[in-house]
Amino acid sequence: MSTSMYGTAQAAASLWLLPVRNRRVILWNSIPDVSQLPASASGSLSLLNLQSSSCSPVCSGDGICSSSGTCQCPSGFTGSSCEACSSGFFGPECQACPSGCTSCDDGISGTGRCLVPVVSNLPSSCNCINGECGANGQCTCLSGWTSASNGTQCAACAAGFFLATNGNCEICQLGCQQCADGIGDCITCASGFTQDGNDRTITTCPTRSYGAGSSCAICSPLCTICTGPNSNDCVICGSGTYKFNGSCVTTSSGGVCSGSNMIANNDKHECDTCGPKCTTCQISNFNVASTVNQAQCTGCLPGFVLSQGQCVTSCPSGTFLSPQDNLTCPACSSSCSSCAGSATTCLACANNLLASNGQCVSSCPSNTFSSSGSCVSCHPDCATCSGASFNQCTSCNKALPVLTSGRCLATCSQNQYFDTTSSTCQSCDSSCASCSGAGPNNCLACSSSSQVLRGGACTSANCTSGTSVIPSLGACLSDLVQVLPSGTSSGALPSGLSTPITTTTQRLQWWEILLMALGCTFIFVAFLYCWRRRARKQRAKETAAFASAKALHKQNWRWLFGHNRSTRPETEEIALWKLRAAEEARHHKEMEMLMGAHEHSRSGSSRSPSLHLYNHRESYDYSDVNRLSGSLYSQTTGNVHSRPEPRQPVKSDPLSSRFSTTTLGSSVPKRPNVLKRQLLPSKPLTAAESYAASVRQSPEPDPSHWITPTNTGGSRNLFRK
Repeated sequence: MSTSMYGTAQAAASLWLLPVRNRRVILWNSIPDVSQLPASASGSLSLLNLQSSSCSPVCSGDGICSSSGTCQCPSGFTGSSCEACSSGFFGPECQACPSGCTSCDDGISGTGRCLVPVVSNLPSSCNCINGECGANGQCTCLSGWTSASNGTQCAACAAGFFLATNGNCEICQLGCQQCADGIGDCITCASGFTQDGNDRTITTCPTRSYGAGSSCAICSPLCTICTGPNSNDCVICGSGTYKFNGSCVTTSSGGVCSGSNMIANNDKHECDTCGPKCTTCQISNFNVASTVNQAQCTGCLPGFVLSQGQCVTSCPSGTFLSPQDNLTCPACSSSCSSCAGSATTCLACANNLLASNGQCVSSCPSNTFSSSGSCVSCHPDCATCSGASFNQCTSCNKALPVLTSGRCLATCSQNQYFDTTSSTCQSCDSSCASCSGAGPNNCLACSSSSQVLRGGACTSANCTSGTSVIPSLGACLSDLVQVLPSGTSSGALPSGLSTPITTTTQRLQWWEILLMALGCTFIFVAFLYCWRRRARKQRAKETAAFASAKALHKQNWRWLFGHNRSTRPETEEIALWKLRAAEEARHHKEMEMLMGAHEHSRSGSSRSPSLHLYNHRESYDYSDVNRLSGSLYSQTTGNVHSRPEPRQPVKSDPLSSRFSTTTLGSSVPKRPNVLKRQLLPSKPLTAAESYAASVRQSPEPDPSHWITPTNTGGSRNLFRK
């Protein structure tokens, strides 16, 4: 049996296709084959957009409706319908603001113009107010300022200064140690000065003299008023010099005191501070008649701009911030009431003109609307508009041609089509569920479930083989799948369908099954071999690691796993220890025989003790001794252990022989001759030991029979009574 399946062109939700004649076709349902489309929609089609139709309200032109019913916005867009730009983005494509700007003219109708440039080392970045932040985070205060009690740097006036009404710390009058904020009245005089109660100014001795006890003395020629005879005792300096940090200094042509950024004050005869937020200042054509009010700032703290000799937070109307230095505020062109970036880039125009893209025009161009003296761009969904919102469109462009309640949409409702002549939505024919035009021959889907689409027209299905119409495809199942007997051709195909794809099934032959089984067996055997080989290698590694950890690599350790242990050569200590063991064993046996002979004589036997166990004293068998001396068990019981003996630690200092304290020899490395070893003299023998020695020296009897002793006139056995 074989089956054949016909290729289909399908679309889910809302699929937008663009034919050759630049006419869009909106497909709301899937279709089996493009040949079922109307003749007006035939041609080479390409996909334009694909999205769900479940979003309400409909997404704007840049949003994509998802199957969950929400609009997915591209980067930079925001809003429930993706109709606006996020903060920091501007224009119809919602581009990011230029780099180097803290804020710009953002929004979907914005121009992206930089409003506030990025300023480095702001005073606020290091908890400072009237100073400049350094790289180490410390603030360098302007003259007259110091840290406040709350820890804020450069927030209070220093000693000898007062807070003026303009917000700047100015220096007190000469001779005044502390003065009141506001107008600077002296509160506390410096040492050596008194205060006049009438005008609250400082009073001293007559001009060019100073108080010397009860009289006044003449000052230095450099001083007008002084407190002593030297030039550094001046209270008021002479002509052309001004008091600064206790000394009289000269000024530049701009009135700046030498060695400082302070300005000369002719009223106070001393160096005073510049204006608020000024880092530097000067007085043009400075002379003795110049006043401190004539001082013009030439530098400002970060975050402030320079306008008409003063430091302000922003450029005033009619000026713009110079992009060259980001400090000065040049004036706009005469045609502009306000400008930005350059003098001729107008934001607002004079003479009732409208600003459009920096130019002054009499009326706003298309796709813009007038607002506050300038032309603002419409929302990108609109061709023309009455406001900036996406629901304030008055006409639409070709991409979103349908105007509905101020919105420009891509399509009409499902049972309507867009009439390009009237630019309105018209209802489809009653036989069509969706259509591309008027009449029954422009259907894209059929309204009746018993009809199918054929060339844009809905006709009766007449499904064969007991099949029915598939609702999601709008075609008979028999038109899509044909079940044919094996070996027969598919015959004629339904109209409009392409050549079917025929597939056949065959059973495997016996030799194919055998080859598959052999292949599987070979793979299994190869796997088993590799696994066993790997296990052996792993076991060998573990054994080697065990031997290395137990230091068994220095000896033959295979006896631990059942192999015969190789015989190791005996050391000097082991040979001596075995010899001592043999001597002790022989001594014990002789003493046992001696005690046995004594007991025999006491019982009245006439026979001498039997020495049949020893034919010759020199022929003593040492094999048992050697065998018995090999373990603690053999030494204790006198029997050979029937099982392998456990390994004993090698004694570095074996016990000395009870016969001699020098049996082991000295530390001389020469190996002693153990066969010719002689014992050192021991303690004197007892009577029993002397008798035993005499018995050994007598000829040993034949162990085959007992010898009857001959009475020689008395026994020498000391143990006989």
